[in-house]
Amino acid sequence: MDIKSLRDAKSESGYLVGQLLIAMPLMRDSRFARSVVYLCAHSKEGAMGLIINKPTNELIFTELLERLEIDHDSTNPAKRDELDQVTIHSGGPVETGRGFVLHSPDYFIADSTFSIDGDICLTATIDILKALAQGKGPQHSILTLGYAGWSPKQLESEIQANGWLHSPATPELIFSGDVSGMYESALAQIGVDPSQLVSQAGHA
Repeated sequence: MDIKSLRDAKSESGYLVGQLLIAMPLMRDSRFARSVVYLCAHSKEGAMGLIINKPTNELIFTELLERLEIDHDSTNPAKRDELDQVTIHSGGPVETGRGFVLHSPDYFIADSTFSIDGDICLTATIDILKALAQGKGPQHSILTLGYAGWSPKQLESEIQANGWLHSPATPELIFSGDVSGMYESALAQIGVDPSQLVSQAGHA
């Protein structure tokens, strides 16, 4: 999934681009249980999104920088601790070795950054990781490894089968940093009490 593909999908976008998918309790795929997914693209060609509420415990940011041979000040303990505050999320089961960054629009690279809407952008090149390492990245960001992808009509079928609810996305929710409470917050945004959530039509 590259920037050109995302732009092409946006030009034929479906109504879920820039929205959140919220997994229903009966979600059968354990990889998506209680997940909140930000949809970056949705069209007749399929859909692509990032899970934004599942941090990975397998890798910290400085280790990722070292693997990618990105310069950072590892000799300064305070700086190293600051870098390791950058949470790495498991964005989905596709291309799990590749980084994707959702971020605020104050950071933009021509031909590399994809503006999903006026408040949220996506960059998937090493340049943004370098910027984050140097303290020159966007004010708000979420770093994921991998993404979630759906073939044509697959996502629509999963919604009809009560796999997902969908709701509007806001920067306040996406960049809140409240990973543990994001699932409940996303449901509350559409007036759903998770304790009373039952299998029902998957349309918010």
